Amino acid sequence: MDHESVKEYYGEVLQTSADLQTNACCTAGDMPDELKAILSKVHDEVLAKYYGCGLLAPLALKGARILDLGCGAGRDVYALSAMVGPTGQVVGVDMTDAQLDVARRHQDFHAEAFGHDKPNTVFLTGLIEELDKLGLEPGSFDIVVSNCVLNLAMDKAAVLRGVYDLLKPGGEMYFSDVYADRRVPDALRQDEVLYGECLSGALYWNDFENMARTAGFSDPRLVEDRVLTVENNEIQERLGEIGFHSATYRLFKIAALEPACEDYGQAVIYKGDLAGAQDIFVLDKHHAIEAGRVFPVCGNTYRMLHETRFAPYFDFIGTWDKHYGLFDGCGKAIPFDTGAVLGNAGGENSGGCC
Repeated sequence: MDHESVKEYYGEVLQTSADLQTNACCTAGDMPDELKAILSKVHDEVLAKYYGCGLLAPLALKGARILDLGCGAGRDVYALSAMVGPTGQVVGVDMTDAQLDVARRHQDFHAEAFGHDKPNTVFLTGLIEELDKLGLEPGSFDIVVSNCVLNLAMDKAAVLRGVYDLLKPGGEMYFSDVYADRRVPDALRQDEVLYGECLSGALYWNDFENMARTAGFSDPRLVEDRVLTVENNEIQERLGEIGFHSATYRLFKIAALEPACEDYGQAVIYKGDLAGAQDIFVLDKHHAIEAGRVFPVCGNTYRMLHETRFAPYFDFIGTWDKHYGLFDGCGKAIPFDTGAVLGNAGGENSGGCC
């Protein structure tokens, strides 16, 4: 498989989302009312060429500078451009000229639709494996997003390394993609249809998490996931018993996060000030933080809130003066059979599982 095959599939074979042969590159699930209202203003031609598997709408975006990898015809770029507002900017990168032509011709349309004096969007032609060749300043983005595109990359590790370099300290990569429950055989990776449908290029989820750590994202956090059903008998037969999930991860650029969830007796209190999340702030699948409640957290989670754009929305309790071992409730236990243990052995903890 090569870049030209992917370009042909998304530039010529697929004319609209109706041409997809599976449902892997299709978003499912509930959509926030705010996002529905925004998407209702996106141009029909842009919507018709959307091939995504998730909803890229993290919180606290006003004024942010965002990079969208594999932006295609620009649906997510334009939705995010409304959320960041006129003081923010969204840069889209894609290698398929046919898709970018659609995106570029509607920039003025969307600026007017969202009440901006001028477009706050930029579209660049290039490979997401070669972000260093696009003239983008290292450490200049608050957030990098991607919607069902990493699986199409030929060198996925290079993508993650490039993203790490472009993010500001405390910035994050927030993205959805397709993952396999085992490693996909090389023979299937050469199938242009399976690859173009976001299936045979999918990473085994554990390989992805290790790859993210190697790139510098020490503690990958799974936000949400769902089982993908192919809904095509012929393609399902070719895939055999491989299972697929659509999953959203967030990766924070925070130096020296610990490899495990360590307990320092820390906690946070969510103030409830974020629009769209006044009652509960969801950091990831194991951290739904109720407003006003003292919520014990591990050291890594504390830093993900304290050293990022989320800091103003929380009060922070505790220091780093004393270490209590692994954070209780995270599904990790001391490996030794010690019998009776002094203190709160096996006690319940009302904080999140990290």
